[in-house]
Amino acid sequence: MSDDAQAAKELVETLKDGERGYTTAAERLADGEHPEWAATLRRHAEQRAGFRREIVEMGHAYDDHVDASGSATSALHRGWIALKDAVTGDDAGSVLGAAVTGENHAVTEYEKALEQDLSDGFRAVVSRQHAAVVAARDEVEALRTAG
Repeated sequence: MSDDAQAAKELVETLKDGERGYTTAAERLADGEHPEWAATLRRHAEQRAGFRREIVEMGHAYDDHVDASGSATSALHRGWIALKDAVTGDDAGSVLGAAVTGENHAVTEYEKALEQDLSDGFRAVVSRQHAAVVAARDEVEALRTAG
C-alpha cells in the first residue's frame, strides 16, 4: 500500500470521527446560552465531511479504496470520545473541551501524514487541510476560554 493510501485511510477515519464529534457537540450546545457556538461546530462538521470526500475522491482516482473503515487507532479514539461524552454531559465548557481534544488528535494525525513520503498533489491537499484543522482547533479553544 502506498504512503498516500495509508495516510488517506487514517485521515478518512479521523475526519469521520471529527464530523461525528462536531455534530454531537453542536446538538448538545444548540439549546444553550450560546447557539452561535453550535453553528460554529456544525460548520466544522461540514468542513470535515468535505475534507473526507476530497480525500476519498483522490483515492478513487488512483484506484485506492481509502474509505474502507477499520483502523485500530481510530476505533480507540472513537471509544474514548464515547466515554468522554458520557462524562461531560451538556456543560458547554466540557463539550468544547472534548472538541479541542478531538482536534488535537486530528492535528497529530495530519502531522503524521505529512511526515510520510506523499505524492506532491496529495501533500498539497493534506497541508491545506492541516492548516484548516489547526485553525478550527484554535477557534474552538477560543470559544472555550471565552465561555
